[in-house]
Amino acid sequence: MALVTRILKRVVIGSPVRSEQAGHSLLPKRLALPIFASDALSSVAYATQEILLVLTVGGTAYLYLTPWVAGAVVILMAAVVASYRQLVRAYPTGGGDYEVATKNIGQPAGVIVASALLVDYVMTVAVSVSSGVDNIISAAPSLHHQRVLMAVGFVLLLAAVNLRGIKEAGTAFAAPTYLFATGVGVMIITGLVRVAFGHTPRSESASFGIVQHSGYGSLSFLALMFFTLRAFSSGCTALTGVEAIANGVPAFRQPKVRNAQITLVAMGTIAVTMFVGLTALALIAKVHITDPTADSCAFLQHGVRLPDCQHRPQRTVIAQVASAVFGGPHSIGFFFIQATTALILVLAANTAFNGFPLLGSILARDNNLPKQLNNRGDRLAYSNGIIFLAVVAAALIAIYKADVTRLIQLYIIGVFTSFTLGQSGMVRHWNRQLRTETDTAERRRIQRSRAINAFGASLAGLVLVIVIITKFSKGAYLVLIAMPILYAVMRGIHKHYSRVADELATEDTGLVYPARNNVIVLVSKVHKPTLRALAFAKATRPDTLTALTVNLDDEDTRRLQEEWEAHDLPVPLTVVESPYREVTRPILDYIRRIRADRPRDIVSVFIPEYVVGRWWEQLLHNQYALRLKGRLLFERGVMVTSVPYQLVSSDEIARSAPAPDGPAAPSARV
Repeated sequence: MALVTRILKRVVIGSPVRSEQAGHSLLPKRLALPIFASDALSSVAYATQEILLVLTVGGTAYLYLTPWVAGAVVILMAAVVASYRQLVRAYPTGGGDYEVATKNIGQPAGVIVASALLVDYVMTVAVSVSSGVDNIISAAPSLHHQRVLMAVGFVLLLAAVNLRGIKEAGTAFAAPTYLFATGVGVMIITGLVRVAFGHTPRSESASFGIVQHSGYGSLSFLALMFFTLRAFSSGCTALTGVEAIANGVPAFRQPKVRNAQITLVAMGTIAVTMFVGLTALALIAKVHITDPTADSCAFLQHGVRLPDCQHRPQRTVIAQVASAVFGGPHSIGFFFIQATTALILVLAANTAFNGFPLLGSILARDNNLPKQLNNRGDRLAYSNGIIFLAVVAAALIAIYKADVTRLIQLYIIGVFTSFTLGQSGMVRHWNRQLRTETDTAERRRIQRSRAINAFGASLAGLVLVIVIITKFSKGAYLVLIAMPILYAVMRGIHKHYSRVADELATEDTGLVYPARNNVIVLVSKVHKPTLRALAFAKATRPDTLTALTVNLDDEDTRRLQEEWEAHDLPVPLTVVESPYREVTRPILDYIRRIRADRPRDIVSVFIPEYVVGRWWEQLLHNQYALRLKGRLLFERGVMVTSVPYQLVSSDEIARSAPAPDGPAAPSARV
């Protein structure tokens, strides 16, 4: 069983990598872009769609607002990218918004940012993978009923690839990212060229009307403003993943800061270009799409109501544009766009699979999360964080049935919370720098950076308020519940680690020696493990040595005493009674009496154990040693020593274990 597990682990994860090879995992810009920017680039595939889904609540009457909403998103993207360029230069250690908020605003603000980012990383995986599955279904509608299974399978596949290490993940994901960007670029150019030559693309839904939701016929000015802001908040999904580069600066090759800044600008430029181009083509081709979860979801054609779109899967916006530009849903261009879009959306979750474990390790290092999240696996990846993210994201996909429209409502609150606090922290950082800086040129540079970050913080804060207000009733309240819970958990973990550190701190008293060492060897039978434990115990030269057994059955105990005398052992056998046939309690009572009589003494308990190698052999033996050791750990002044005796089966397991992994760890039994 152990051999099969090891082989499976090596097939999935690969051979272990030595710690000193960590530098070999650093990324050049050409690999860093697909790893850290795939989320931001892939959001182009659904950002336009989310804007249209909100605006078509009022039928087609409000689609004229689309360019204004898209323009606001572009301005926001430019401000955020410019703000993060300043952050990368000031804080290149990889802590991102968490580090900035912690150092400049305070630990509570840093934990708020961390809780927001952790939630957002989980949502990134759920939304990206579900959206990728949507695009697969656009090309193959027959897979509609396998939506959840496909999405969960993709999450597990991503986890497996990332467990192999960051560089291998980048190599695997580089080609799809570049193919997607190239494909969308060709589609935009082709569509605009067709428009220029008078062959305007027309989508399959261009002739469809949309049933208007009740209450949206004529909106007041304030209602129209709220409606527009709601569309804007949905379009802000285009900004998800921008922070990933700031969190991943340590993974870049030298010069880290310069390479990270270049990658950040490249990501922003490509994302804005694709977003603007796709939005323009969607309007030119008259793409119509409506919310499939709405009660009044329906299309009209020539005044006739079409079948309910809840049970008639709609093609995504990017699919309809590709079909219109390349000549229909059976063209090579259409299938290329759908394949690369589905692939990049699924792989966009890789941004979270890099960011979540890295942030988790930083939080664990700062005592805000369990220390296990700071442990690297065989391939130098933070394996525990990867596995945890995969499990939570898969559970969320299953609960929401991989429905992008429902999942998107939980999205982006976390990322804009971190944007706002991070950029506010940067303003305080620059203020502190100005107090000590005397060089005129450097002060001008700092003032320029402060202005950029102040504008970014103000804009991000405004968007955060808009997102909370417009999405609260749609499901965003769940995120506003989850974030405080995460905050409370992390603060509780930090307090625990601080309390433990205070208790474990050394005092200036030097070594304190016990008055005496009283050794107890536990005896169940006279066999080789018992004799070995006695020999080892006597070799420690204790002040007192006691062989102790518990009387569970009078006849068995008499037989044990006879065997003891027959072996002429140099240590007398002490018997403690157990009228209720317990093993642990009589031993604890005996030890406590010794401790009560001599509080300055210590008691050392030697437990003989024999070790079996096969899993089914473990089931055939009692668990006395495990239970007893667990109880003894809570007794003050008591030391526990296990004396193993390896049986033949355990030797076979040890010999079969490969050298890099070390010997197998078979279970021990009394």
